[in-house]
Amino acid sequence: MSAPPAKPSFNWRSKAFRGVLYQVVVLALLLLAAAYLLHNTLDNMRVRGIKSGFDFITQPAGFAIGESVVPFDSAESYGKAFLVGLSNTFRVAILGILFATVLGTLVGVGRLSRNFLVRTLSGAYVDLLRNVPLLLQLFIWYFVLTEKLPPIEEALRPLPGWFFSKNGLQFPHPIWADGHVFTVGGLVVGLIGVWWWSRLSRARFERTGKPVPFVLPAIGIVVLATLAGWLLGGAPAGLDSPEKTEINVVGGGAVTPEFLTVLIGLTVYTAAYIAEVVRAGIQSVPFGQHEASLSLGLGRGQELRLVQLPQALRVIIPPMTNQYLNLTKNSSLAVAVGYPDLVSISNTSLNQTGRAIECIALVMACYLTLSLLTSAGMNWYNRRSAIKER
Repeated sequence: MSAPPAKPSFNWRSKAFRGVLYQVVVLALLLLAAAYLLHNTLDNMRVRGIKSGFDFITQPAGFAIGESVVPFDSAESYGKAFLVGLSNTFRVAILGILFATVLGTLVGVGRLSRNFLVRTLSGAYVDLLRNVPLLLQLFIWYFVLTEKLPPIEEALRPLPGWFFSKNGLQFPHPIWADGHVFTVGGLVVGLIGVWWWSRLSRARFERTGKPVPFVLPAIGIVVLATLAGWLLGGAPAGLDSPEKTEINVVGGGAVTPEFLTVLIGLTVYTAAYIAEVVRAGIQSVPFGQHEASLSLGLGRGQELRLVQLPQALRVIIPPMTNQYLNLTKNSSLAVAVGYPDLVSISNTSLNQTGRAIECIALVMACYLTLSLLTSAGMNWYNRRSAIKER
């Protein structure tokens, strides 16, 4: 018979009770210290005639924002200005994470290549970019994009309808129509189809031992499903293309040199660290797995995709999460090149209102929220990717 469950003991002899009590005492002391600092700060501000509070959030901002995802007017509130800054930070962080992951993975795999040139160039990339401060890299990229590119009158045209100059990048984009709802729906259906195909191909590989093509069928599923949705929605083909005038380029979509500077700088800098994470993760897989792959007749690419990377994920994901968090927080350096991110909007609001504590608290809360959301998402993926042991 199993022993009866122990009853909780609320006395000093109980180790569990003492542990809880110590934690409660420490938490109470921290709260008292925070309350004291807050009261002392507010009292000193009141003596010096400095206003405090978050009532300025609803007041008109009185300044314009040069680049924003959503329209913003200077007559709108400081609250919306902070939201615009947050959206700019979110945009550059999301794109930076995606591009840095792809580039870092390629460089990390390249460091293990049997090709001497690829291995050497990948190693030089990592050693160079990891040892140059990010702020200095941002200044270099900003100088290249604003001084070395041609003026708008002589803009480069890498693709038809695309213009690349000191003014940034102008490109065509679709004009939204009701039929695009079906296009987006087709894209979602295609992504679901790719998920289904991945499970089917993995199950067939485990059953027969014969690898099933994945990349090309997955691309085909997404393209066909999106095309079917586009046709079902009436094939809307409206396109807003930029046009070059005598002095400028008008129309279409555009991104500024400041945005490109921050995006490129964060991508290439963080990719160097991600490359080392990927390399270390792959090398952590026992060498016997490589020998087993050779005995099964798997090629180098199949071995990497089917054997090494799935096992390396449990080593790669935790430090990769740190790099994603670093990229998000490093985006605050965008203020150095004039990109209107959250920190830049906060500095402008602080200078106009004098609410230093409130503005800094809002910035801290936003970055804390972004970091916690990133950590929660990566922890969920880490649990899904962990090797189940019995």
